[in-house]
Amino acid sequence: MKKILFVTSEAHPLIKTGGLADVCGSLPKAIAELNQDIRLIIPNYQALKSSESVRFLFSLRVDNRNINILETKLPDSNVLVWLVDYPTFYNFPGNPYVDEFGEPWANNAERFALFCRVVVEVAMDRAYQDWKPDVVHCNDWQCGLVPALLSLENNRPATVFTIHNMAYQGLFPVSDVVLLNLPGQLWHPAGLEFHNRLSFIKGGLVYADFVTTVSPTYALEIQTPEYGYGLEGLLEYRKDSLGGIINGVDLDQWDPKTDVYLSHKFSTKTLDKKRLNKAELQAKFALPINDSVPLFGLIGRLVEQKGIDLILECLPELMGMDVQFILLGSGDKDFEKQLEELALQYPNKMAIKIGYDESLAHLIEAGSDVFLMPSRFEPCGLNQMYSQRYGTIPIVRKTGGLADTVTDTLPETLLNNSASGIVFNEASASSLLEAIKRTLILYSVPDSWKKMQLNGMKKDFSWQKSAQEYLALYDSL
Repeated sequence: MKKILFVTSEAHPLIKTGGLADVCGSLPKAIAELNQDIRLIIPNYQALKSSESVRFLFSLRVDNRNINILETKLPDSNVLVWLVDYPTFYNFPGNPYVDEFGEPWANNAERFALFCRVVVEVAMDRAYQDWKPDVVHCNDWQCGLVPALLSLENNRPATVFTIHNMAYQGLFPVSDVVLLNLPGQLWHPAGLEFHNRLSFIKGGLVYADFVTTVSPTYALEIQTPEYGYGLEGLLEYRKDSLGGIINGVDLDQWDPKTDVYLSHKFSTKTLDKKRLNKAELQAKFALPINDSVPLFGLIGRLVEQKGIDLILECLPELMGMDVQFILLGSGDKDFEKQLEELALQYPNKMAIKIGYDESLAHLIEAGSDVFLMPSRFEPCGLNQMYSQRYGTIPIVRKTGGLADTVTDTLPETLLNNSASGIVFNEASASSLLEAIKRTLILYSVPDSWKKMQLNGMKKDFSWQKSAQEYLALYDSL
């Protein structure tokens, strides 16, 4: 049995701003189910919600500050969660990274540096809990200083660093190096320095024993200038200790047979019930209730990474076709405004909701015929996997985890029962439009369409599979 300390800045259902939380809420549970002793550590934010009881565990003095560690459990599991309680840094409204007005916290470098230092104390059992991990598994830039600081310790645990998105690197001004009182031996171009700035993510990329990312294709992509954001050389240098493990999905949360958010549950055997969700979704958005018109759905951040600009470019032509389109998301204010204007222009064909709503997200996955995900880059992506489980055909660009999890529909993949979506190559509106037209042709052939739906619904996207791969990696260290 391995002892694993799992370090993250967010974990569903405690706190969530994006896909990182889904992974960090599910993977520890799946690893625990393989009979490992895994504990999660996370800052005690004001917005953190725990349905389990919380108790005081111990106090630490770190960086001349008194820190309390509280203990709770990850809901629906036996995974212990240690909350780093320091109200001066974490007890504020807003989310882990930005305040209630959407502005990054001015002291983010201090907030996450302190978190990393506390993790190191816990990892070295200087908290005297008689529990020292074999492996410390860190996620994204917020935890990047942990492998760096642990590299200076004798008799330290092994470290794994997982990149969920290379675009977010935790870059701060050089003046923060002094403010954070970072050890001098970490401050050089082959360490935490990146073009005369402090880079948290480099702490993980340089010093971790093994670097993983969330899909095999993305692990290759980040070694190129297009996806490496200036760190591709370092990643290529580390390629022998760099690999991709595809994320799983939480099968308890995302299963059309048991989904608590659906009034009309369905399975591969009762696929015809899917249209009841479609009718409910159409009614909810005041679109004409019509089973024969293909309904396109989209849930996501409205940013260029997700290809929203490509969709906006296609929409006028798409609205000329016999389709409906429903979108749930928020992001770039300019994109939000353009979408709102288009929705007013085509009230019978298009509806949007700005924001996020978990139950609506489930209904969109269940009620849509097609899911749009034309990302410019996508380290792993979850919605294309949810879609396939719900018999909703994803249209994706061939990148990152999308390339690894969706099989393009071609004559040969239809024959061998692997076809489960539509894949296009180029990040352009014309390529996306071509993929949409190809989808509409397939939609008009009910037998092929049903075959694609069933192929997708039968795929194994479980965390068990991924957890086994992580465990093999921990063992190899």
